[in-house]
Amino acid sequence: MRRRDLIAGLGSLGVLATGGVVATTDVSSLQSRIRRRFGDEAEQLEVETVDAQGSEAGTIALPSLEQPTFIDFFGTWCAPCIKQMPALIEAHERLGDEVLFVSVTNENVGSSTGAAITEAELADWWAEHDGNWTVGLDRTVELAERYGLQGYPYAVAVDEYGFVQWSEGGIKSADELIAGIERAI
Repeated sequence: MRRRDLIAGLGSLGVLATGGVVATTDVSSLQSRIRRRFGDEAEQLEVETVDAQGSEAGTIALPSLEQPTFIDFFGTWCAPCIKQMPALIEAHERLGDEVLFVSVTNENVGSSTGAAITEAELADWWAEHDGNWTVGLDRTVELAERYGLQGYPYAVAVDEYGFVQWSEGGIKSADELIAGIERAI
């Protein structure tokens, strides 16, 4: 019986050691891929902000490396984005002091020929739907590409180190948004 126990023990030890090597390899491989893509510290992107209710014209660096960041990708033409607004408002009211809350569109906004809407129309849309936090323009679509935008609405929660802790597309309830944001806090 001792021999059987010894063989079982050695077999278990081998399985555990192999699992440890695989786990270590997977983690270091993941860290290496993150560093290759984003560097040791996540690179921030400058995003233009709009003069609208709760938002000032200027620029903002995303993600913030001083606090967690929540980014909501939306379009003014997007019916699900309109349905998402009440949940965003509630999430902002409950967590807005703990996280940088930003909604971003990559629509062609401006006064030039071919612009989908003007900044004034965007500001009016924002007020009409009770938005009251920073609104940004992703004119180059670089921010959307960085976070793997997969349709609208799309939510991303980033921790204060610049690492994505949660991202998901589609309409979410306030509780679902808050649970995702809390993963980054």
